[in-house]
Amino acid sequence: MKNILIINGHEKYPFAQGLLNRTLVEKMVELLKDNYNLKLTTVDEGYIIEEEIEKFKWADIIIFQHPIFWFGLPGKFKTYIDQVYQYGIFFAGGEKYGGGGLLTSKKYMLSTTWNAPESVFNDKTQFLDGKSLDEALYNIHKIHQFCGMSPMKSFSCHNVILAPNIEKYLSDLTKHLKENF
Repeated sequence: MKNILIINGHEKYPFAQGLLNRTLVEKMVELLKDNYNLKLTTVDEGYIIEEEIEKFKWADIIIFQHPIFWFGLPGKFKTYIDQVYQYGIFFAGGEKYGGGGLLTSKKYMLSTTWNAPESVFNDKTQFLDGKSLDEALYNIHKIHQFCGMSPMKSFSCHNVILAPNIEKYLSDLTKHLKENF
């Protein structure tokens, strides 16, 4: 049985308490628990760096569940990465820049929540200038590829504050996990 680490990178704010990200993680656990060994981390609840490193060593697949804040990672989640992704464990110097990743046997999946509507992606007349979801997540993909991990198909939920549709998100997540796991 493969090992999956699920990281909830949501950071609580008065206008965003994290219910959707928590609900998505709970659905992942429900759908994956019978066929995979699972470990969880919720960054906003605190963590011990050495334990997180051991979880990454243990995991075959890491699922990152988090909102997009200002087109990037929430601050506490970025701090988590800065503290946990250590030289000599996650990456080392390589002959070519970006070629020193040490987690080459690991796969990762990005699962993100956006207030942006889905229609702003892949449309050159919209705010993101025709970028796809994964192009908009470029820097987050590069963080994990720098460590040697291979991407799986990304998942995303859109319009999560202005027009949330939890039933659709959970249905889409179920379909995504069945197709990719």
